[in-house]
Formats: sequence, structure tokens, C-alpha cells
Amino acid sequence: MSLGTRERPVVPKADFQSYYGLPVLNSPVWRPLDIAGYFFAGGLAGASSLLAAGAQATGRRELSTRAKVVATGAIAAGAVGLVHDLGVPSRFANMLRTFKPSSPMSMGSWLLSAYGPMAGLSAATAVSGRFSRLGTASTVVAAALGPLVSTYTAALVSDTAVPAWHDGYREMPFVFAGSSATAAGGMGLLATPVAQVAPARRMALFGGAIEFVAGKKMESRLGIAGEPYREGRGGRYMKAGQVLTAGGLGLAFAGRRHRAVSAVAGAALVAASACTRFGIFHAGVQSASDPKYTVEPQRARLTTS
Repeated sequence: MSLGTRERPVVPKADFQSYYGLPVLNSPVWRPLDIAGYFFAGGLAGASSLLAAGAQATGRRELSTRAKVVATGAIAAGAVGLVHDLGVPSRFANMLRTFKPSSPMSMGSWLLSAYGPMAGLSAATAVSGRFSRLGTASTVVAAALGPLVSTYTAALVSDTAVPAWHDGYREMPFVFAGSSATAAGGMGLLATPVAQVAPARRMALFGGAIEFVAGKKMESRLGIAGEPYREGRGGRYMKAGQVLTAGGLGLAFAGRRHRAVSAVAGAALVAASACTRFGIFHAGVQSASDPKYTVEPQRARLTTS
């Protein structure tokens, strides 16, 4: 080798390694069944109240009554999961000691405290057939609060440092809203005679479209931070949700005159919404456990700034 020749060292591109391979962030300690189940139940409840109010306004009594009962049962089940995850029931009551508009958790606690009794009163008056004016008033209030109940958990998870959740703050409320509408529409198809399910079918279609478009846009915009929505446990749940949504909507419109087909379509749509919520939950846990989902997006932002 001549003295004038300079050797060019080839150094492999460095990959980020955390200290002793430990995650940069603490992974969420929430129980999957409790909290992902709560996300699903709250979405189902809020959207069902909206469906119930619309059905009542258009004279579809059976659909309205059953949607009200679903909303009450769902919010009760969600509350059980939330309290179980908290460990001590008094912790939920303690969250009502303050009113902090900047805190999604604080506002969510107050929202649930207002919505739950209204949904229950709406269902009780519909089933009993008594106190119709009170029932109508509670139905209107529950419907007004329903969209907030369905989507406030999106703000809650986006307010964390978990990459797959925090970085998706723009689209996450739309994903939750669409998933909620899909669940409520599916439950309407499952529980109501075909003569009255047209609004439920339309709600499911509307919700499925919003969820799909917002979800794909979120995955694309997040780049590497959106990888957990396509891979791993979270990705499997998300893919299952998409397949079930497509299949459920296809059955809902193809078999609109057949009670059994409508019920199967409704069950598929409800399951699709549950898969989406569990997929989002597990994607967040996966992104917090792997340092690359924290560091690589930060490097990309520094490069473009």
C-alpha cells in the first residue's frame, strides 16, 4: 500500500442500545382486560346512547330501548373494570375531589359520574314505560355526553409518554369514535329485529369507515412509532379488527332481511371494535417496552428541525 493511499474505515451504522438493554420508559401497569375492556365498554356505551336518542326520535322504540339497556350495561361493566384496576373503590371517589380541566383523567371521572346515572335513568324509564318526560330528558343528556364518553379515553392515552399513543394524538380520537360507532351499530344489529335496524347498520358503516381511514393515516404518519399497530400482539389484534369489520359490514348489507345473518354481522362488528381497543392497548405497551420507538422518532425530529 502506498503512503498516499488513505484507507477508508467502514463503520456499521450504530443502533441505539439502552442502558443494560432496559426500556427507556416504564411500561403501562394497567391490566389489559380491565383497561382495554374499559376502553371498549365506554365506547360502546357512549355511542349506544347516541343511537338510542336517534332511534327514539324516529319512532323505533325497540331499537331505542335496547340501545339504552346496552349503554347502561356497558358503562356499568366498564366502571367495574376501572375500579378493579384501581384496586380500591375509594380511589375513584378521590378523583372527584378535584376539578382540573387540563387533566383527561380528572375530566373523565366527572364525565362518567354525570353520564352513568343519566344512561341508567334513560334505560329504566324506557323499560318500565313510566315517567316518559324524565326519560326523554335523561336520554337527551346521555346522548349529548355519549360522544365524550366514547372518545375521552383517546385523550387519556395520548396524554401519556407512550410513543404509539402519544404520537397518535391527532387521529386517536377519530379511531376511538369510529370504533365506538361500529360497536354500537353492531350491538343494534345483534339485539334488534331487522325491521328497525337501519340506523344501526348505517352507524356501523359510518364508524367502520372513520376508524379505517383514521387508523391508516395514524400508522402512516407515525412512521416507526406506528410499527406496533402492524406487528406483534397489537398488530394481530388490529388486523383481526379490520377483517371482522369488513366481514361484519358485508353480512349486514347482504343479509339485511334475515334476522340470523343480521345477528352474526352484529356480533362480528362488536368483536371488531373490541379487537381495535385491545390492539391499541397492546401496541402502546409494546412501544413503551422497546427503546427504539422512543429514540428513533426523537432523532428524526432533530434531523428535520
